[in-house]
Amino acid sequence: MTAHDPEANPFSTVSATRLAWIGLGGNHPDTLSRMRRALVRLDRHAGLTLLAFSPLYRTEPVGPIRHQPWFWNGVAALACRTSGPRALLRLLQRLEREAGRDRGHEIHWGPRPLDLDLLFFGGRVIRSRSLILPHPRLHARRFVLRPLADLAPGWIHPTCGKTIDRLLDEVDDTARIIRLGRMGVDSERLIREP
Repeated sequence: MTAHDPEANPFSTVSATRLAWIGLGGNHPDTLSRMRRALVRLDRHAGLTLLAFSPLYRTEPVGPIRHQPWFWNGVAALACRTSGPRALLRLLQRLEREAGRDRGHEIHWGPRPLDLDLLFFGGRVIRSRSLILPHPRLHARRFVLRPLADLAPGWIHPTCGKTIDRLLDEVDDTARIIRLGRMGVDSERLIREP
């Protein structure tokens, strides 16, 4: 089974095995500036090229802690010429820490300054203590599927064999989600070939 349908995927110029999808989110007052900094840092990192960033969404909190600020959410596409999935995950976790996230002291499902989730790395399926790919809950989260579908509706989830559009149509998540514009990041920098 292939993780990439070239006719449905606008990123077909990048080898599907080197294409990573990152979910970005957070709900602190300065989350947008932290997201911008993370995107710039990812794009400037050796071996990575930021290809695109989805429209931005405001999303209602999910889980048991409903009384907290709504989240900002989006998805980025990266070409990874040299980094593998584990190295990319370590970079994402470092960027979260630098943005003020302390996973050891935060409340599960609670507020966070920046969340960077590795959703897919090509069509790889990995199940280890430190990394699970595809992201284990992305198929059940509208706030991930909606921006992902804006970028790659025909991308095929490697374990369930369904397109992102199909997963979005089938998702049971009823949390409210509101589409906003882009984050004011220069689109010339975001959408270019590696």
